[in-house]
Amino acid sequence: MSINKLALIRYRTIDSCLRNRYRKWTLDDLIEKVAEKLEEYEGIQSGVSKRTVQADIQLMRSDKLGYNAPIIVKERKYYCYEDADYSIMQSPISPTDLDTMKEVVSLLQQLNGFAHFEEMTDMIARLENTLNSSNKKQASCIQLENNRLLKGLEFISPLYQAILHKKAVQITYKSFKAKEPRVAVYFPYLLKEYRNRWFLVTKERKSAGLLNLALDRMLSVDEFAREKFQEYQGVNFERYFDDLIGVTKTERDRAYKVILKIDAANAPYVLTKPLHPSQVVMNEDATGIIIRIDVVLNYELEREILGFGDGMQVLAPRLLEKKIRLRLKNAFLQYQQADQRG
Repeated sequence: MSINKLALIRYRTIDSCLRNRYRKWTLDDLIEKVAEKLEEYEGIQSGVSKRTVQADIQLMRSDKLGYNAPIIVKERKYYCYEDADYSIMQSPISPTDLDTMKEVVSLLQQLNGFAHFEEMTDMIARLENTLNSSNKKQASCIQLENNRLLKGLEFISPLYQAILHKKAVQITYKSFKAKEPRVAVYFPYLLKEYRNRWFLVTKERKSAGLLNLALDRMLSVDEFAREKFQEYQGVNFERYFDDLIGVTKTERDRAYKVILKIDAANAPYVLTKPLHPSQVVMNEDATGIIIRIDVVLNYELEREILGFGDGMQVLAPRLLEKKIRLRLKNAFLQYQQADQRG
């Protein structure tokens, strides 16, 4: 059984609601939320009938689409998933939908040679490999970096839609330092992926500056239609991350001229995989290379440098050189103390 676009929007909306365990969902609540999404995505203002949503829930519970969703009703009123970790997004792809997706990938492959589609090469390879490996007769040909334990990936789509359509969102967020989750209204501006983790550049309604929120620390994301979206002035978000490694940055941070010396053993790795697009080779000889990158001084930069151990040395700026020196000194003292205890 294939799924039309409107039905898919309804299923995904119901799924998103039922995964939000911080709110109790009545049938009327689900109907209202589905109607909101149909209007937002398709401009349908006539709403959705009670019978349609009830039929959707029954279909999601069945095995006709392969969902077998464990939807239960608590207190004879509130709908939720019996399994808190369940989502229809984790269900296998049906044969019909798999064939449709293969047709899409085939079309993308035909466009792959054109200049405007050069950046699609990696995405097409990922899609093709995923579809081929979905067929049990075809072994996976590409092994991609993937963290199956990573949380929060289900929030990428609703956050993307909120950014695209300039909608405020209410996020339930629990940072590593917080004892309890915090609920607040945010204005989302940009999604950023770094080393298989996703981050949202946003501004909280009651705060002035920009924040980076990790998607894996989010517990729920809901559109907050009552709040008018606030644009953030003075920042070009398309270039916001151009001058740094990683994601840690405020709008006040500015790039430094960072000069690094890399020994001969590590030089080929840095030459073939530059640390940053701004990388320039200043000197090269038998002992190694000296490079310059123009980046913000942040935690991710320090971690990148420390990852090379004694194969990389900071020559400038002095501030960064002192930080790396101190961190290496503290690391050495830890091992020295361990030797003394042993």
